[in-house]
Amino acid sequence: MSAAAAASAATVGAAPIAAISVASIHKAYGKRAILTGVSFEVQRGELFALLGPNGAGKTTTVEIIEGYRKADAGTVSVLGLDPVRDGTKLRPSIGLMLQQGGIDNRTTPREVLRLYARFYRDPEAPEALLTAVDLGAAANTRYRRLSGGEKQRLSLALALLGRPKLLILDEPTAGMDPAAKHATRERIAALRAAGTTILLTTHELGDVELLADRVAVLDRGRVVASGTPAELTGAGAPRVRFRLSEALADADAAALARAVGGAGARVSAAGAGAAYEMTGLAAAPDPRLVAALAAWCAERGLLLTELRLGARSLEERYLELVGADVAAEAEGAEAEGAA
Repeated sequence: MSAAAAASAATVGAAPIAAISVASIHKAYGKRAILTGVSFEVQRGELFALLGPNGAGKTTTVEIIEGYRKADAGTVSVLGLDPVRDGTKLRPSIGLMLQQGGIDNRTTPREVLRLYARFYRDPEAPEALLTAVDLGAAANTRYRRLSGGEKQRLSLALALLGRPKLLILDEPTAGMDPAAKHATRERIAALRAAGTTILLTTHELGDVELLADRVAVLDRGRVVASGTPAELTGAGAPRVRFRLSEALADADAAALARAVGGAGARVSAAGAGAAYEMTGLAAAPDPRLVAALAAWCAERGLLLTELRLGARSLEERYLELVGADVAAEAEGAEAEGAA
């Protein structure tokens, strides 16, 4: 949780009200169940990432939070209000960044921001926002001529226009080059540090590892894991990932496992090149294991070029949780392309 969220939680004499509270919501379209008992909370001032493969129910969940759809069962509270019943009161406090927005192709970023600013009582200055999202040079360029990254930055500016208390971001760095991604991540981190609550949906797991306070993973309409990025990546059996200057023969890999990891340890290939993973460890890796691995390699003239202990990456953990769905998704896309 960010410092701003911790400060907000320090409410004297009363329990703090979560910025978003989703309690056992269900949603179906006809006979097709989309959400089956989804629950989570987003605390004020934190950045919460909602992850999942296509079709997992992320969009439906966010639309229910926004008040654009109504859950069939369960309850939702946003900034202490019902998003359906209190939508008129709630919407000025929410900034929504869509991956694709209904912006007229003939308009320019300056025109769009000036137009939308009229919808708010106390908007951010359009010119200041153009500068903040690095659109000054493209301020008078027609929307149809903007790059994908420029369109995303304009969507972010529109979401910030009303000085929102809650910011909902859908794939905020999609289509951006590395420099623009870095700059956008810094802006998002600054907003969170200033106390803005942020709900993030994305397939960019690097963004999540860098920015998120907490994460929930949706799969087939239910939450299959939640916690901080460290809690999610640290879950499961201890392991060691390493890369050597040369590949190991099978017999050498087995000998390494016995000598360094002990009984039950296994060393197997883990990707391209001389990359390996040691599993089956009785305890979490410690300095003695690292020293033993380095000594074993030194005796055989092998250079240990990369070493990662314990935690998996968020991408690895995510694929463990929803890998079957992601694989099916890819196969479906290939079949559709072939057709």
